[in-house]
Amino acid sequence: MTNKLYVGNLPYETTNEDLEKMFSEAGSVASANIIADKFSGRSKGFGFVEMSNDKEAAKAIEKFNGFEINGRAMVVNEARPMTDRKPRDNYNN
Repeated sequence: MTNKLYVGNLPYETTNEDLEKMFSEAGSVASANIIADKFSGRSKGFGFVEMSNDKEAAKAIEKFNGFEINGRAMVVNEARPMTDRKPRDNYNN
């Protein structure tokens, strides 16, 4: 298991600090990052948390996957590597 976690279905007002504080309940957080739209700066509703070790990452998944925050059930699982995506053809939509 890796110690980098994907955290999805977050309320849009969640900050990096909120995420770090929440996941520190499961162990030592190395980093917490909410992903934002590069043009508007608005949260995309997901982020990544890196825990200090695999044991703490497993504990965080168990504790927070399905956990409700502001009426939204979070999705927490092991982060997967980013894959190449085919560019969108906006002219044929």
